[in-house]
Amino acid sequence: MLKDFEKKKAEDKAVVSAQIKELREKLLGQQQLIRDKKLPVLVLLEGWAAAGKGSLIKELISEIDPRFYSVVSPPIVPETEERYPFLYPFAKAIPENGKIVFLDSGWMESAVRKALRREITREEYKRRVRSVREFERQLRDGGYLVLKIFLHIQKEEQFERLQALAERPATEWRVTNEDLWQHKEYRRFLEAYDDFMEKTTDCVPWHILDGSRRKAAVRDAMQLLTEQIDQALELGKYVGEPFEEEFPLLEMPRLRDVDLTPTIEAEEYKKELKALQTRLSELHNLIYRRKIPVILCYEGWDAAGKGGNIRRIAYPLDPRGFDVHPIASPEPHELNRQYLWRFWTRLPRTGHICIFDRTWYGRVMVERLEGFCAEKDWQRAYNEINEFERQLTDWGAVLLKFWIHIDQETQLARFTERQNTPEKQWKITDEDWRNREKWDLYETAVDEMLKKTSTKNAPWYIIESNDKKYARIKTLKIVIDALEKACEEQFRKTME
Repeated sequence: MLKDFEKKKAEDKAVVSAQIKELREKLLGQQQLIRDKKLPVLVLLEGWAAAGKGSLIKELISEIDPRFYSVVSPPIVPETEERYPFLYPFAKAIPENGKIVFLDSGWMESAVRKALRREITREEYKRRVRSVREFERQLRDGGYLVLKIFLHIQKEEQFERLQALAERPATEWRVTNEDLWQHKEYRRFLEAYDDFMEKTTDCVPWHILDGSRRKAAVRDAMQLLTEQIDQALELGKYVGEPFEEEFPLLEMPRLRDVDLTPTIEAEEYKKELKALQTRLSELHNLIYRRKIPVILCYEGWDAAGKGGNIRRIAYPLDPRGFDVHPIASPEPHELNRQYLWRFWTRLPRTGHICIFDRTWYGRVMVERLEGFCAEKDWQRAYNEINEFERQLTDWGAVLLKFWIHIDQETQLARFTERQNTPEKQWKITDEDWRNREKWDLYETAVDEMLKKTSTKNAPWYIIESNDKKYARIKTLKIVIDALEKACEEQFRKTME
C-alpha cells in the first residue's frame, strides 16, 4: 500500500488541465443520471495533513449542483468526550439516493489517531476495523457507490507545506498541534495507515493518489469518480448476496409453543410495580453517572400491550434522560437511505435510555411480507442486524429486545373492544385487521427472526402478555437485572 507507493513522472500541465476540463464536463452530465437512477454516492477522502484534501474536494464539487451534494468534516472527538458509537457520525452522514456526500476524513483517520494516542486498546481498534468492514459492505450491498481515496505525500513535502502555511498570518490557523504531531510521528502513522488500508480493502478498495502532483491528483480523482459512476449506472445498483456469520445464538422456542397462561394477582401487581419502578429510578441515576447507554427494543403483535408496557418502564425515568421512538413507515428521506440509517440517527448518548416502539426488525417482518424490499435484502438483513447490534454492545450499550406475545383469541378480543369503545377506536385501523389475516405468515417470519438474531450480546425475550400486568412486571425485572449487571461489570473493570 503506502510503503510500496511509487511516484509517477511529471506530466505536461496543459495536457492534465485539458483532461480535468473534460472530466468536469462528464461529471456535470452524470449528476442528472445519478438523480434519475437514484444512485447514492459516498466519497471518502483520507490522507496526510497538508496533502490537499480540502483543495481536492473543492475541485471535485466545482461543477456539481450544490443542491445535490454535501461536504461533511466529522470531528475527531477525544474518546473521553465521545457520547455516541464509533460509526455514528459517519452513518449519520450517508447520502440519500441520487445524491453525493464527500467526507473530508472519516473512519480511518479517527480509528488510527485514537489507536496511536492509546485512547483505545488494541482489541478495541480491531473491533473498529471489523465494524468498518461491515459498514462498507452493508453500504455496498444496499446499492451505494463508495469510493475511498487516500492522498499521499512524503514526510519532507509535508514539512514544507506545513511550514508554508504556518508562516502566513492568513493560513497559520490551519496548522494544528495534531498536524505537527502527525508529522513528528510520520513513520508510525505510515505503518498504521498501511495496516488499516490492508485490512479494509477487500470489499471496497482503497485508491492512493500522489498529493505532490496537485493537478494530476485532481485528474486522477475525477477519473476514478466518473469511471465508477459510469460502471454503477451501467450495471445498476449492487445487490449483495445473503450470507451468515457465526454469531453466538441462543436457542429460542417457536411462538406456538410458548405458554401464555402466566398471570399475576392485582394486589401483588401493585406491590411489585411500585418496588420495581423505584429500583429502576435509582438505576437510571446510576447509569447516567457511569455513562452506560441503554437501548430497549419492542416488537410484538398488534394489541399485545407494547404501549402500556413502555409506559410502565418510562414512568419512573427522568424525562431528561430517555427518549421513546415510535417507528412507523419510513418517511421519503428515510426510505431513500440504507434502512439502518434512521436507527443510527436515533441512538442514545452514553448514560441515556432509548426505547424503540418497533425497530429495525421491520426489515424481516413487514418489509419481507408486504414486498417492500427484495428477497435478497431481507435475507441479508439477519446478518446485517446482528453486526449492527454487536457494534452497539461493543460500544457498551445494554441492548434488550422484547417480543410482546399474545394468542389470536386475545388479539381478537382486544380488537373488538377497541372497535366498540369510542375513546379507543383510534387504536384500531384497517391495517390491523389486514395484518391479522396474515397471522400464520407473520408467525413464521417472527420464528425465523428469533432463531437467527437472538445473540448472547443482544438476546430476545418473549414476554407473555395475555395478562398485560404479568408482562409489565416480567419486563421490568429483565430490564432491572440487566442494568444491575452492567453497573456491576463496569465497577469491576474500574477496580482491575
